[in-house]
Amino acid sequence: MLTACQDEETSEENPQQDETEDVTQSDETADDTTPEEDLSDDDQSEAGDDVEENETNEVEETVEVSYQINQGNWRVEPISDEGESKVALLTIDDAPDQHAVEMAHILKELDVPAIFFVNGHFLETEEKHENLKEIHELGFSIGNHTYNHPNLKDIPVEEQREQLVSLNDKVEEIIGERPTFFRAPFGANTEDSLAIAEEENMVVMNWTYGYDWEKQYQDSEALADIMVNTEFLNDGANLLMHDREWTKNALETIVTGLREKGYTFVDPQAIKGVGDDI
Repeated sequence: MLTACQDEETSEENPQQDETEDVTQSDETADDTTPEEDLSDDDQSEAGDDVEENETNEVEETVEVSYQINQGNWRVEPISDEGESKVALLTIDDAPDQHAVEMAHILKELDVPAIFFVNGHFLETEEKHENLKEIHELGFSIGNHTYNHPNLKDIPVEEQREQLVSLNDKVEEIIGERPTFFRAPFGANTEDSLAIAEEENMVVMNWTYGYDWEKQYQDSEALADIMVNTEFLNDGANLLMHDREWTKNALETIVTGLREKGYTFVDPQAIKGVGDDI
């Protein structure tokens, strides 16, 4: 299915995102009712295991905020001068259409984080709800790509708000949390959509390059080659891909190629503005 983002034959999106586009941009307490000396050795051991497990979970859930999205060129940049700059961010649009769940499992196996930008029209059945839950439970970040994938510049502000907020409501209903990122279809942000995204506490991003909607790259080998060897690959690359079969088949080669060039992959949760930091 190719209608969600691009026509199979033609596209108004460029491989490299236009850099000149106008963008404004409880602590748990121990039960002290029973003195420790009254606990059996087994009880003390179990209690210690519980504390250790809780501490481990807390560590796993804490991701240091160390990157930000450059709103002028959409690259991912380290916040401090000491931060690693040779990084890339993987993003998958138009999920969950047909291949997003498989793509999530591939990336999980490769230990690569990513953002899955979802559309509401792909979330209208129980099966699709389960697809989204599975992607989220695998540890991937969920982004808002509007409900029906319109060009936001072509619709009034009331419809823009409905496109963003209704999708956030649906995603929250399914996975228990609202999306933390927003990407406008075709990269066509408006002042209104940017304001709505800010109200919804979402980090706005477009991309630096992508190719998988172009007919000549609707082949896994050709796509993997251009994604790894394009002249647009630079530090902080924000890679645009879609829920497509050829992209799914190219994923492992793309990841391997980028790693061979020395790139590491940014955890979206390490991006400034996610959650309460926005």
